[in-house]
Amino acid sequence: MYSLLKQIDSPDDLRGLDRKSLPKLAEELRQFIIESVCRTGGHLSSNLGTVELTVALHYVFNTPYDRIVWDVGHQTYAHKILSGRREAMSGLRTRGGISGFPKRSESEYDAFGTAHSSTSISAALGMAVAAKLEGLQRRAVAVIGDGALTGGMAFEALNNAGVLDANLLVVLNDNEMSISKNVGALDNYLARILSGSFYSAARRAGEKVLRVVPPVLELAKRAEEHVKGMVTPGTLFEEFGFNYIGPIDGHDLEALISTLTNVRRLQGPQFLHVVTRKGKGYSHAEMDPILYHGVGKFDSSCGIAGSPPGKPTYTEVFGKWLCDMAEKDEKLVAITPAMREGSGMVEFSERFPSRYFDVGIAEQHAVTFAAGLACEGLKPVVAIYSTFLQRAYDQLIHDVAIQNLPVVFAIDRGGLVGADGPTHAGSFDLSFLRCIPNMTVMAASSEDELRQMLYSAVSMNSPVAVRYPRGRGPGTVVREEMQAIEIGRAVVRRQGEKVAILAFGSMVSPSIEAGEKLNATVVNMRFVKPLDERIVLELAKTHELLVTVEENSLMGGAGSAVSECLNAHGLKVRQMNLGLPDRYIDHGESASLLSDCLLDAEGILESIREAMNPSGLLGIVTGL
Repeated sequence: MYSLLKQIDSPDDLRGLDRKSLPKLAEELRQFIIESVCRTGGHLSSNLGTVELTVALHYVFNTPYDRIVWDVGHQTYAHKILSGRREAMSGLRTRGGISGFPKRSESEYDAFGTAHSSTSISAALGMAVAAKLEGLQRRAVAVIGDGALTGGMAFEALNNAGVLDANLLVVLNDNEMSISKNVGALDNYLARILSGSFYSAARRAGEKVLRVVPPVLELAKRAEEHVKGMVTPGTLFEEFGFNYIGPIDGHDLEALISTLTNVRRLQGPQFLHVVTRKGKGYSHAEMDPILYHGVGKFDSSCGIAGSPPGKPTYTEVFGKWLCDMAEKDEKLVAITPAMREGSGMVEFSERFPSRYFDVGIAEQHAVTFAAGLACEGLKPVVAIYSTFLQRAYDQLIHDVAIQNLPVVFAIDRGGLVGADGPTHAGSFDLSFLRCIPNMTVMAASSEDELRQMLYSAVSMNSPVAVRYPRGRGPGTVVREEMQAIEIGRAVVRRQGEKVAILAFGSMVSPSIEAGEKLNATVVNMRFVKPLDERIVLELAKTHELLVTVEENSLMGGAGSAVSECLNAHGLKVRQMNLGLPDRYIDHGESASLLSDCLLDAEGILESIREAMNPSGLLGIVTGL
């Protein structure tokens, strides 16, 4: 079935093929991706759209000597397969298997690690300038698309590249879609110019005058096409100092190879505009590329089956709360940086379109935009993944917290995220949020608690972060009514003796399970900031060992907050902190990863038993 593909163990093998056989190779490659992803899960639509482009790039450029940087990186399965990882695709995104994104430690063909958007041009420009300084003829290529060009960092890099005059090629993979549908002025630039009243009126007037002279009318029509070319987005990129080429069909291998061969000979910054179709070659993905953007295992012959009804995910609880709250409060508005589906905002966007703002892949802008809305008396809710909030840290401090503006941050994907790995894991938010003055930081331990925390947050007149994990919770019933919870107040979930477990967010359930076997006191701390110092001090006086448990980096996290509290009050008590160690946690099945970090019930139990053993470790356990 894969007669050509089986011959390819490296791009050198690819470059040895006859050019006429490449369309057949692309066909086999696309089918291999479909069959592979249906068994492992992963990103599908974006990878199917870049098959021919990947073949052409490796055929023309001398990789890995020439550098190819893939923006976001969720369109690199063809790249992985052609660069010696075909058999490894069976373990894609699994523990011990290959990553779903480019990873420098995984292959010499992965020139730069990517998973967040809009970084490719900056990285490739650095590589191009390095080659220039070293007198090398090495080429650097940035492949950007899938909405990543809506990110401001990409334009910062374009602006810089135009004046450095390095041999950089930027390939715009234009499939008219990011994860959600693209938004923004750039996406509408050409349509706006060519459908404007002035352009339309002039065109109609010209046709009326020239209709009496048919040869001149034909000439004018040809001239019109030339004028259209002058006002395409290419004009913008040429203003940055790039030589703009395109657009060309990104599924036409002959056109791609011929064009790339010519471009490779050119000096200075080049910009190639390639038009592709997301989900190309698989009808289900072509019809619904958003649904097939990231998938679990499925039957490739009939597509993704609908999920049976079950307990809601945290994301779904947030989405329902957002709609319910919007019905009660007309001042509530919601913002997302291009993650409508991932953040559970589809229903809100449809029911309250005038109060829904997708700002594109622009996290910094999203936060400051929310600050501006808050200044004018609205109640903005920024729905954002933990790992993406990292990109807007200055705005969080400078534009929101210093001014003490009432912006609510609904922080999804707090903690480990399984198959997506360290680039998407929310390992640091409790640490980087709790050090910011004016911030309130809540961590939800259940579905209902998330709903009540969100309601409490939007009722406050200051910045608030509500953090929750990916996936489903313990299955608590989510009450329709919304009640404000007391700010900074923890809740004792189990009364025991000797050992007190202070659990934060997702760690409450496994801590209760461990506490039952230890007869330990278990507290749902709920707030990382303000910390419930009253209960911390009380437990320190009545228990032999305090144990903090969090799905966050131990360094500077919730456990550190408890230690600071005890030190400030001069209390000497044995304390053990459990959390994520000082290293990046690789991709794999979430339960297994938590077990490795001693953050499942068994790990918590064994850690405490070891600490209580007279011959065991005393004091503070700070990592693995």
